[in-house]
Amino acid sequence: MSRANRILVADDEAKMRRLLEMALRGQGHEVATARDGREALAQLEADAFDLVLTDLKMPHVGGVELLRRLRELGQDVPVIVLTAYGTVETAVEAMKLGAVDYIIRPFEMATVEIAVTRALDTERVRLQNRYLRDEAERGRGEFIGRSAAMDRLYTLLHRVAPTRSGVMIVGETGTGKELVARAIHRESGRDGLFVAINCAAIPDDLLESELFGVRKGAYTGADRDRTGRFELASGGTLFLDEITETPIALQTKLLRVLQEGTVERLGSQHPTPVDLRVVAATNRNPQAAVSEGRLREDLYYRLNVVRVDVPPLRERGDDIALLAEHFLHRYCAEIGRRAPAISEQAVRRLREYGWPGNVRELQNLMERAAVLCPGDVVDVAELPAELTGPQARHDLGESALRDDGDDLALPHHVEALERTLIDRALRRAHGNKAAAARALEISERSLWYRIKKYGL
Repeated sequence: MSRANRILVADDEAKMRRLLEMALRGQGHEVATARDGREALAQLEADAFDLVLTDLKMPHVGGVELLRRLRELGQDVPVIVLTAYGTVETAVEAMKLGAVDYIIRPFEMATVEIAVTRALDTERVRLQNRYLRDEAERGRGEFIGRSAAMDRLYTLLHRVAPTRSGVMIVGETGTGKELVARAIHRESGRDGLFVAINCAAIPDDLLESELFGVRKGAYTGADRDRTGRFELASGGTLFLDEITETPIALQTKLLRVLQEGTVERLGSQHPTPVDLRVVAATNRNPQAAVSEGRLREDLYYRLNVVRVDVPPLRERGDDIALLAEHFLHRYCAEIGRRAPAISEQAVRRLREYGWPGNVRELQNLMERAAVLCPGDVVDVAELPAELTGPQARHDLGESALRDDGDDLALPHHVEALERTLIDRALRRAHGNKAAAARALEISERSLWYRIKKYGL
């Protein structure tokens, strides 16, 4: 359970203090009160608070003076000002001194509750971003996220990075497998380059020359020597992305390099020593790839000394808002505009969505919002249709594990659950059968059979 927020209410009217205290306690917050700004300052110096609500006009030390002294003391606690003296001048003065919101009396308690929730959410994102900057300085680099799944990943990376062990990174497309590989290289202490190659993006007839290099005259058009990725990565790390898409014949040569520590350019008979670490990655189940003949078993065991599973974004619910804010601020800074806030309703939709494209899809969405959002808030209306329609949300238990009265026959419920999972995988993959089969960890033939069986 998360810690309750601590809020300080400063108001010279006892009745107002009591009403605010009751309303905020009803929201689950811890509340302390002060009769004026002087008492509030004493409490703020003695204890830590997440938010301050203060009247603007109070004896001894008023709200504006309280704000001024807080800034002088270096306290950056967010402050909401409550006042019956709602002139533009006082509002501007309070905001210049750092107030995060300004509420004019008389007001409904619901207005205060909404303002408090908004201020606490904004402060939480600010603190998370500061935390991430600190973590980056301590070695987490480009990683963003504090979910349990990411904490487990960080711990594993810190353990494996200093070793020479082979690493197999497994994760869906868009989860950040290359970032993981870069983090391993960065913390490995190796002085050489980090060299990446996507084995699925290069035609089979060119992949060998890219990896091993070419000697001049090796084939028609080879008019000069060319260094391959193995040699470039010597002293550093070679990242083989989508290793399961590499031709079997080439996998044999890869294995020989790993075993012997030498590489021969195409057209050469002179081996060149290389000292490198190989980190491989795939969006498939590597054991299934071995069974299907896509990946040599001996190469698999050589690379898969340590397996690193990168969690999909849908399993990182606590990180989604943080990632969205990070990407939105980055792209807004690039185009020179102030970053809009993201409404609670929009954040809720982001958390409910399945994210078949994972972090890469969220990144693209926030770039789109930075360019197209017309106002100061990214709301549900600014989100694309796939995040706002009914297909974006799906309750597995509601459809598959419904109460059918006396029907406890296990096969009936297992089939219902299987149908629901297949339907979910197809929707998340936008109808791509191959991607859905990989997510379900079954063959495409098995998927087609079940699609026909369940009429999907």
